[in-house]
Amino acid sequence: MQSDPARRDRRRHPCEQSRAPRAAAARAAIVALAAVLALVTAHIAGASTACSPEAARAGWHAPAVRTADGGALDFDALVDTLAERRVVFVGEFHDRLDHHLNQLEIICRLHARDANIAIAMEFFQQPSQPHLDAFVEGRIDEASMLRASGYYERWRYDFRLYQPILSFARENGIALVALNVPSEITRKVGRQGIAGLSEAERAELPEGLDRVDDGYRARLKAVFDEHPERSHGNFETFLQVQLLWDTGMAQAAARYLEAHPGRRVVVLAGDGHALRSGIPERLAQRNPAASAVVLQGVHSAAYLEDGDFLLDSKPLELPRAGLLGVMLESDDDGVKVAGFSENSAAGAAGIQARDRILAVDGQRVKGFADVKLVLLHKRPGDTVSVEIESAGGSATAPRVIDVTLR
Repeated sequence: MQSDPARRDRRRHPCEQSRAPRAAAARAAIVALAAVLALVTAHIAGASTACSPEAARAGWHAPAVRTADGGALDFDALVDTLAERRVVFVGEFHDRLDHHLNQLEIICRLHARDANIAIAMEFFQQPSQPHLDAFVEGRIDEASMLRASGYYERWRYDFRLYQPILSFARENGIALVALNVPSEITRKVGRQGIAGLSEAERAELPEGLDRVDDGYRARLKAVFDEHPERSHGNFETFLQVQLLWDTGMAQAAARYLEAHPGRRVVVLAGDGHALRSGIPERLAQRNPAASAVVLQGVHSAAYLEDGDFLLDSKPLELPRAGLLGVMLESDDDGVKVAGFSENSAAGAAGIQARDRILAVDGQRVKGFADVKLVLLHKRPGDTVSVEIESAGGSATAPRVIDVTLR
């Protein structure tokens, strides 16, 4: 065992031993003063210790918080305010890790105050609700939930962005609510408008799609004018799709609130949907529960009058994902290589267009999700084995090719 350095010093310098108590007291005073200054600095800067281990591991720091009237709050004071609301909307830019960690930290802190809470999410579509229930209850694992819900086919953003939130929900038995409208309907409306739906499809639409005020229309027109190709150059179909999303998610949230009186719901959605004039206003038409709107990112500052709070956080990024560099298409027979990205790892290894992928790292592949799940935590430089059946078909024996991910 190593001896205490202070004791070694006192043995070497006996004449200073009489000054030791005063020196120790002075050091203690300095440490105490430093702690006070740190607390004051942290309060001023809005710093806060992470509530969730995932956020702590990712290097999360509390964001600056602005209020709609131009004021400022620290993060814990924000959560104190949110705890007074039954519905809390927290926006996001889908590809921002820091935004999702901010969401997680709000959920973690609210849960610590009152565990009667649910998380409602744009990134799962309503038909996937049974799979989310089974996941939270521990009846299926994460991979099974992602396959069954069609996450990779219907949302496609890197699941690692959302994984900490879903893991926290499962670990704490927090209900997950699938909010979004099935993409089969929204895609058809985007192409043909609501008039192009069948009678049966129109019967499934949420009520209130005709409630459009001038402000909502003008905001979406400005968005459309920046990217007119999103809805084949037709603003009216673009508007109908946005209305379908906002109204459909509001209706799903309202039904959940009615079925679970007294439970708080945190709604996670893109900033454009979380704006007061988006989902919140349409939810208020169905349920008058007290709510708050938290937006994220400097680009949303212009819309702060359409919300209550704005979070501004330092960007955090996921570790780079290891990529095969292929475009895939699925059919009843499995997964085929449809093409290659620039500098494709698979192409460099000898995989060719129209080859069928049978397995990756020994795991059988039946669909797009299977490939994504095998690669979920792979990094550039990792090597995976890819078993393929050449484009010639079953007459050619399957081959295994080692691919170094890029």
